[in-house]
Amino acid sequence: MLSPARLAGVIGTPAPAVASALPSGPAVPAEALVDLQAIRHNVATLRARAEGAELMAVVKADAYGHGLLPCARAAREGVASWLGMALLAEVLAPRAGGDTGRLLSWLHVPGEDFAAAVRADIDLSASAIWAVDEIAAAAAEQGTTARLHLKVDTGLSRGGATAAQWHDLVRAALAAQAEGTLTVVGLWSHLAWADAPEHPTVRRQQEVFERAVADAELLGVRPQVRHLANSAATLTNPASHYDLVRPGLAVYGLSPVPDLHDPEALGLRPAMSLRARLSLVKQVPAGSGVAYGHEYVTQRDTVLGLVPLGYADGIPRAAGNAGPVLVAGRVHPVAGRVSMDQIVVDLGGDEAAHVARAGDPVVLFGDAALGEPTAQQWAQAASTISYDIVARIGGRVTRRYVGAELGVELGTELGAELGTEPGAEPGAQVHQ
Repeated sequence: MLSPARLAGVIGTPAPAVASALPSGPAVPAEALVDLQAIRHNVATLRARAEGAELMAVVKADAYGHGLLPCARAAREGVASWLGMALLAEVLAPRAGGDTGRLLSWLHVPGEDFAAAVRADIDLSASAIWAVDEIAAAAAEQGTTARLHLKVDTGLSRGGATAAQWHDLVRAALAAQAEGTLTVVGLWSHLAWADAPEHPTVRRQQEVFERAVADAELLGVRPQVRHLANSAATLTNPASHYDLVRPGLAVYGLSPVPDLHDPEALGLRPAMSLRARLSLVKQVPAGSGVAYGHEYVTQRDTVLGLVPLGYADGIPRAAGNAGPVLVAGRVHPVAGRVSMDQIVVDLGGDEAAHVARAGDPVVLFGDAALGEPTAQQWAQAASTISYDIVARIGGRVTRRYVGAELGVELGTELGAELGTEPGAEPGAQVHQ
């Protein structure tokens, strides 16, 4: 991860030549270009690191902002044997789209339509007896048997039964299993400090998990899968792999341990780049206040570029005066506050700035190997994490997919009238 000093060193410096050859594609204000081949590559890389465990690609929250159905399909093509989504509304979509593999959903409230999930042959999770009861009742109503994963709280203090509740939860599930309404197929938990693999909490949580598994097995549970590892643990903690790993962020090519390794060092390829076009370029004199509150004032005669993306599109407002943007071959910081629909970039007064024109392409984040700013740099600028940067990209931003298998429909085909960007496959497709 770049330190603030190193990030400051990136701002205003020339980008490598490869990054200056930015695409010239469709005339939309902004787009998130998603490389499905990168997702396939990342899943295959993670599966190899899982050392024999199965792999669940977590595609919750619209695949971390990348687009659920295209990314779910690409993850399957990367040989993900499971897909994981938090909410029932999410997990039903891949099944409706034709996915026939194992799907898990885990975040529920009383009164949800578990019958729809049972009909769709989706694995469900329970952290409390009410969930066991409602899932069993839904299965009985459907005349079938639901597959259930029991979650134990090993120290994160979010979902999962505490140690004091665990035996009662397991007994309730086994009682329903004896009635034929469900079968307990999984035992699982989630780590609090996986991104700091040497933190003592990691080992303590694994010990609590292993005791909970042993207790459940003594009571009669015969799980198909035990699962604990997220992206960070998949990459740094083989002892946590058990039968199944659940990477999320790493599927999309971002490092879950940025203080330790960048994506390239982990063998990952960032799947999303956020691109836009300048909507206005103009010269202003020294002393010009820029954006609300004039938190940025030009120090010289300069050229400003207006980028039609703002916090309504997911650009973090906290990244004002800091977020890096690649324009005309150089990386510049956002000048002033982030507005709802737009940001301003001070392009400087050199020749490159003076030849900039409305319609020129810009890159907010993408692949460092191409000289582009990264989601991690934006996270650092906004004092957040890269998960937050990609997952927050809003619905006004077009998702366009490259690397799709021929013949697979992902949305509206761009067609010849919009052109094809350099590096994009013929038939690149768009999804909004």
